[in-house]
Amino acid sequence: MGNNQPLLAQIQQGESKTLELKAQLPQNDQITKTMIAFANTSGGKLVIGVNDDRTLKGINSDEFFNLQDKISSIAHDACTPNLLPHTYIENINGIELLVVEVTRGALLPYFLKSKGKEQGTYIRLNASNRLADANYITQLELQRLNQCFDEQINSNVNLQELDLTPLVQRFTQHGKVLDQQKLLNLKLIQKYNDRFYPTHGLLILLGYYEHAETKCARFKGVDMTVFLDKKEYTGDLISQLEQAELFIKNHLHLKVEINGLQRTETYEIPIAAIREALVNAYIHRDYSNFGRDIKVAIYDDRINIISPGALPNGLTLDDLHQGRSEIRNRVVARVFKALGLVEQWGSGVARIQQILSEQGLGAVLREQGDFLDWSLSRVLSPDEGINEGINEGINEGINEGIKPLPLKYPELYTQLKQQPSSTVPQLAAQLGQSEATIERHLKWLKDHNYIKRQGAKKDGYWEVLQ
Repeated sequence: MGNNQPLLAQIQQGESKTLELKAQLPQNDQITKTMIAFANTSGGKLVIGVNDDRTLKGINSDEFFNLQDKISSIAHDACTPNLLPHTYIENINGIELLVVEVTRGALLPYFLKSKGKEQGTYIRLNASNRLADANYITQLELQRLNQCFDEQINSNVNLQELDLTPLVQRFTQHGKVLDQQKLLNLKLIQKYNDRFYPTHGLLILLGYYEHAETKCARFKGVDMTVFLDKKEYTGDLISQLEQAELFIKNHLHLKVEINGLQRTETYEIPIAAIREALVNAYIHRDYSNFGRDIKVAIYDDRINIISPGALPNGLTLDDLHQGRSEIRNRVVARVFKALGLVEQWGSGVARIQQILSEQGLGAVLREQGDFLDWSLSRVLSPDEGINEGINEGINEGINEGIKPLPLKYPELYTQLKQQPSSTVPQLAAQLGQSEATIERHLKWLKDHNYIKRQGAKKDGYWEVLQ
């Protein structure tokens, strides 16, 4: 159940996804809902004999066998499939507590017999029991069969009408071929009744579904009161990843150091940590929920990367910190791995925190209800909110002679640095601007000696001068 701490330490931390505390044995329906929720989620312990203030009250040990029989009867009579809770006494400093321990079940979903599966399936979110909706029940059924949503076919979509070019090009760039056999091996397509169908995974990677999008926003201050900038990115998933990373870069401080002829640029948050957090969000989010999307929020003091879906398959935050990995979307994960976007399974959390700690920064991963939230701390500057973007004179004394770049140009400037051969139509599409606006901004950058055109208009490229 992902928590190896002594019971007393768990109690002192309070109720959680895997722990519920009661002064006395609750009513039958409360016990049942808690046991079902534990079995459907990450397992857990119901501890009897603990007051609301977490002080230990204990139970009358003479009642232990009666209580044990009662709990076993409740589990047998009220739950289906049958639950087998482990009930025992734990003695802490002479005080006896009754512990009802439930492991995550193998016959998902578990539900109240009296209400049936649709109205009686409970899950554990944070420290409370919640009624599962139809979508979550479907997820539990797939987990019982060891299947993933993104491996299932969508028979309503004609494979022949899909444009696979974005994925084919990505594989080509890595010296790999994405032919029919490769599509089958990666479970991007599956054969059913002598026809090939796309899986949800293929449709997700192509950005076919409306909810497979990324929304990015920069807020003024430390809350969501005032927008400074916002973008919504659609299209294939890897392009969304790149665009989200670019959006973040354009709103980070960039330290520029010049030693002789050597120019060094360093973002206030290491890009490797940002990319790792984004990759984790795309791989592990719940794509079966068609009403939600990935969100990136940038504040003065932090970046939040939020993905829909609680931790999958009974995983807990403790498990993640110990290096355990459970892949919710195997098709998406296989493709990301094949394209070099994932190095090792199970190392993401530790790697992000290590990268940031080396820079004196912090990172916190939280499970907030049914979504995950990476919070990456920023280095605050006295000029925060003004000195954003590329080369805004962030490090006093080291940017002498380097002109500040107005805030409306950094995104274009960064795009030209990363893809010098970009055309005006491509830049307009990537940045969500009209071609006339792009032409005007390019002219300003050329006139002020930030960029220079090399070669012909058709076959040339942009040289970034600063």
